[in-house]
Parts: sequence; structure tokens; C-alpha cells
Amino acid sequence: MLQERLVEIAKRNLAHHRDGTVDQADGIFTVPATNYFDTERWQAEMDLVFKRLPLVMGFSAELPTPGSYKALDAAGVPVLLSRDANGTLGAFVNMCSHRGAVIVENGTGEARRFTCPYHAWNYDSSGALVGIMDRDDFGDVDPSCNGLTRLPVAERAGIIWATLGGEEAIDIDTYLQGYDELLAVLELDRCHPVGTNVIEGPNWKVAYDGYLDIYHLPILHKNTFGPDFPNKATYDSWGPHQMVTSPSDRAAAYEDLPTEEWPTRALVGGVITIFPHISIATFDAGGTIYMVSQLFPGADPNTSVTIQNFLTKDEPTEDRMEAIKAQMQFLEHVVRDEDYFTGNRIQKAARTGAKDVFMFGRNEGGGQRFHTFVDRLLE
Repeated sequence: MLQERLVEIAKRNLAHHRDGTVDQADGIFTVPATNYFDTERWQAEMDLVFKRLPLVMGFSAELPTPGSYKALDAAGVPVLLSRDANGTLGAFVNMCSHRGAVIVENGTGEARRFTCPYHAWNYDSSGALVGIMDRDDFGDVDPSCNGLTRLPVAERAGIIWATLGGEEAIDIDTYLQGYDELLAVLELDRCHPVGTNVIEGPNWKVAYDGYLDIYHLPILHKNTFGPDFPNKATYDSWGPHQMVTSPSDRAAAYEDLPTEEWPTRALVGGVITIFPHISIATFDAGGTIYMVSQLFPGADPNTSVTIQNFLTKDEPTEDRMEAIKAQMQFLEHVVRDEDYFTGNRIQKAARTGAKDVFMFGRNEGGGQRFHTFVDRLLE
């Protein structure tokens, strides 16, 4: 099924390239400007989107063995991912049961025990409370009721999801709508994590609009990589998740082959997004490197935090790391000093009330679909 879908997409992009056309939505779509800064709206998005849906927390490659862990902040919640001694993955609120201290500093590593830095309570890699300092003096505490607060977690295609609210298990099949077939083609589970950048930005939707927007590339990024890209986009969706590509003649090389022989990996391109907050882009830094951007709302409607995760499919040798670090610095500059610089100015201008709505044209179907799904969740 995936191969058929990708071939259809490639043929459509080839036809658009030859005809000078592009996919178009039914009409121009408008979003109230207040959606980007209204406090009540933002709180509803926090409650009904970011505390309800599975969010990407990390990657299988970051927790490769029993005893490995990752800690991060996600939409204001300190999260701890851990593989126990049996290799079973768990997700927890990174918060001591005693008095709420954050237990593990953000980052990755290996540990058999997690020790609270406040009063040295101890938890094992499965989240169980296994040690209380001066237990006889403290009083009667049932360890079985005071482990780390568990979060629903799922792992698929080398990606780790968790939900921040509720206790129901993640129905990852319903959530992904078959998108995991496409994600598996990237082989993220075979990648090597090579670094991260953290960038502060505007309202999360202002930022995410940019990840779905090819229209701006040759304009906003005219001094970086923009001239190498067209400003025309095609959008293909699996539920709320979207692959953003452009009209291209890439498929012309395969026209004489049976469609089942068209190379699957070559048909997956552009920007791959995972609703509501992930963008995956592919670059060449002496070999394939992925930038997986995790976008989280900030502390208020006007801010966000993006973690740029870099993973490479090729062995990160010392020579390659020079090229990778240069690519990471370049992409940090592009997003921070071009995309988010502009986004922060958009955020400031939106709050003036000078415009009632923001517009998404017929050629911006990805943004239209994204905002439609957000509205549905809030309704």
C-alpha cells in the first residue's frame, strides 16, 4: 500500500512539474489572528492537544540498551524515559514522590538508579521507589504506592511517544493512520544521535506554520538555502500527519521501470511532519543526516521551545562530525535568525489587532489542514 501511494505522489509531482501547476485547496482559508495569542485559546490547546495527544519524546537510538534513559521538558512537564533491566521502555513524570524535586537533569545516559538531589530518595530504572533515606526516622511509607508517576508510552519506527495527561494506553495504530509505514522507511531506529540545538520562538502555531510552508523558502531564506528550492508545495496526508513535497522531475528516472521497482526511499522526501509538533527534514553532511524538530509551547501563548535533534544514518566518524557540526550550526542559524526572527515579529504584530485574520492560500493546503485539525480537537 505504501509503495502504491508513494508512486502516485511521485507521478503527480512529475505531472505538476511538466505542466507548471500545483495542488490547490478549494479556497482561501482564514484563521482568527487571536488564535495565536489569546490566553483561553492557548490553555485549551494545552489541555486538549498537548496533554491529550501522543507527543514525540525521543528516539529508540537514544535509549539503545537496558538502563539507558533520557530526560527532557515537554510542554512544561519534566519527562523521564527509561529502559529497565529487561529492556522495557517506560515514561514517567520526572518528579520525586517525596516533595516534587526534579530527579534527573535533561539529557541522555545510563543508570541503574535515579537518586533525587533533594533528599536522596532512590528509584530504579522501572520507576519503582527502592530507597528512602533514614526510612525509620521518616515514618511508614509504602514504596509500592510511591513510585514515579507513569505516563502512557509507545515506540514505533524508531520514535518514542508519550502522553502527558490521562492513564489510557496509546492507541498508536489509530493515531498514526498507517503513517508508521512511511516513517519506517527513514530507518531512524538505525541512526546515531549526534547532537541537539534548543531554540526559543513565537507561539507554537506561528512556528509550525513555517514547517508546513514551502511558499516562503526562496524569499525569507534568500541568503541561505532558499534559492535552491521552489516555492510550490504538494501536500499528502495520513490523518493529520503530512508529507510536504514539491513538483519535481525526480520520478522521470523511474518511468520505464515497473512501479514495484521504483526505489521506496527515493520517493520519500521533502518535509515529513507528525501532528501536532514534529518536523523531519533530510540533509547531506557527508552522508544522510536528519533534523527532527520537536516543537513545544512555551510558558505562555507568545512563546515556544524547539529542540532540533540531529541523527545520522552513517557512522559519525571524527571527520564526519566536523561536517555534521557545521550543518547543525547552519540550521540553528536559519531557524533562529530567519524563521523565528520573523515569527517573533509576526507574534508582536498579531497582538496589535490591526488584522482580524491570517490567510492561507489555495496553494497552502498543509496549513489549512493543520489548523482544521487543531480546531476539531478544541471543539
